[in-house]
Formats: sequence, C-alpha cells, structure tokens
Amino acid sequence: MASNVDLSEFLRRCRARITPESVGLPQHGAYRRVPGLRREEVARLAGVSTDYYTRLEQGRNIVPSDNVLEAVARALQLNDAERTHLFDLVKPSPARQRRRAPGVQKARPGMRRFLDSFEDHAGFIIGRRGDVLATNHLCRVLLADFDAMPYRERNLTRWIVLAPEAQELYADWGKVAAEMTAILRLDAGRHPDDTRTAELVGELTMKSEHFRRWWNDHKVLNRTFGQKRFRHPLVGALTIDYEAFPLPGDDEQTLFLYLPAQDQTSQEAWRLLASWNAGEPAARPQTTTPSSTERSTP
Repeated sequence: MASNVDLSEFLRRCRARITPESVGLPQHGAYRRVPGLRREEVARLAGVSTDYYTRLEQGRNIVPSDNVLEAVARALQLNDAERTHLFDLVKPSPARQRRRAPGVQKARPGMRRFLDSFEDHAGFIIGRRGDVLATNHLCRVLLADFDAMPYRERNLTRWIVLAPEAQELYADWGKVAAEMTAILRLDAGRHPDDTRTAELVGELTMKSEHFRRWWNDHKVLNRTFGQKRFRHPLVGALTIDYEAFPLPGDDEQTLFLYLPAQDQTSQEAWRLLASWNAGEPAARPQTTTPSSTERSTP
C-alpha cells in the first residue's frame, strides 16, 4: 500500500466528483474526456502551478507545505475525514514517523470493568484497523461473541464484510460494510506501514468482490455517531443509536455505546435482548424470524 499510489488515486477520484459549475468555472463548451475537474482547474483553484499539482497527483516525491495542502483540500471540497487522509498520505506526523512497529493492542482492565457495568447499553472497544478489543454481554448478544473467535478474526470490519450472519443482521448491510471499508481506508492512511492492516486488506480483497470495489473507491470516513437498523434473529426489527468516544490516554482506541432508538418496536426489542441469559435457556425470548419482505439485498 505505497502511499504515493494511494495519494494519486485519492486525488484523482476527489477531482472526478466535482463539476466545473459547482466551483464557478465555465465549461467553455469544450468536450471533457473525463468527469469532473481538469488538473489545471484544480491548480487554479488552489493557487499553485499546473505542473506542481500534476506532480502532487502523480504521487511524486515532493513535500508540499501545509498551506498548499489546505488550498488543495478547499479546491477539492474535502470534508474533515478526507482532509485528514490527505495530510496522512502526504505528510505523516513526526510522532508517527518515529513510532516503532505497533504491538498488540489491549483494552485496559479498568475499561473492561467499565463496559461490564453497563446493563442497558451494548458497549465495545475498537482499536486500530477495527480490531475488537473488548465487549460487554449485551454487545455479544446484539452482534457476535468476538472473544470466542480466533484472535486474528476479532475484527469488526472483517466480520461485517465476510460473515454471512452479519449480512443477515444488518438491514442496510451494503451501506454499513461500505462505511466500514471507508473507515479502514482512513486508518490505513494513518498507519501506512502496519503489516496487520496490509494483511487484513489483502484478505478482504481476495475474499470479497464488494470490498474490492469499495476499497478502490478511496472513500474515507470518520464515524462518530448515527443509527443502524438490525434484523435480529432473536427479537426481529430493531434500530439503535450509537455514539463513539475516543478513550483518554489512547487516541487509537474508541468506545462505542449502543442504545435503542425511541420507537416502541426498538424499545421492546431492546428489553428482550437485555433480559437474555445464555446460561438459562428458559429465559430466552422467543425467536423472531424476519419475513422475506423485510430482507434487503446487499
């Protein structure tokens, strides 16, 4: 995953999605062989020479200033995650350049106890590349028992993209899996030399045609909050609200908390999940199988 190749593809795709009209440039009636802006138009908007921007987009060995990168980000209308990704690809921070090869990440014992204290929230901690570092009981009932998986398979992106049960669980599986791919792409830009990330991307590329297409789109995403819709095998239709909290003292670990949406169906389904006890079969809620009309094609 050479960063110059990633940079070239990223800039080309960002340039291709912008129309001249959207940035106030005239068409001049000229035929355009490719969609979006031309390189010279991006250079004009960014206030740099066409030659300089061309070398940047080609991934040449140049080190632009922060001001130039900011100007390019504005010209290409990059959002916050895309801007961060651009800087990661071009100018990795000195702290990351000095950092040794990352070791195995672990959740702090105190954070594990904190997770277990939640009875009404599904909670889990995610590390680099989407590795699942810790979960609580309600999370294992809602999603999957990651602790029971082989160590290298405890990865949320891998599970969502490859596991058949994940495709059944997420009502909007294609959207969720594409978002996880974009999140992984952002993480890969931050850690271009991480061998585990390269192995994960290689495995997913080999095993999933969907992932190959999403990965080649070069989209990036920084997820902080939102909603997800589930077709849970135990309780049926369920919508959750989630929030993400970067952990103090470790900016490479994120705590996710899930709560049911405020509609009655989700609230009732959540109460059933919260009462689930895998050790007491009699306490299990009645399994609800979604009808064929509720199933969506990824």
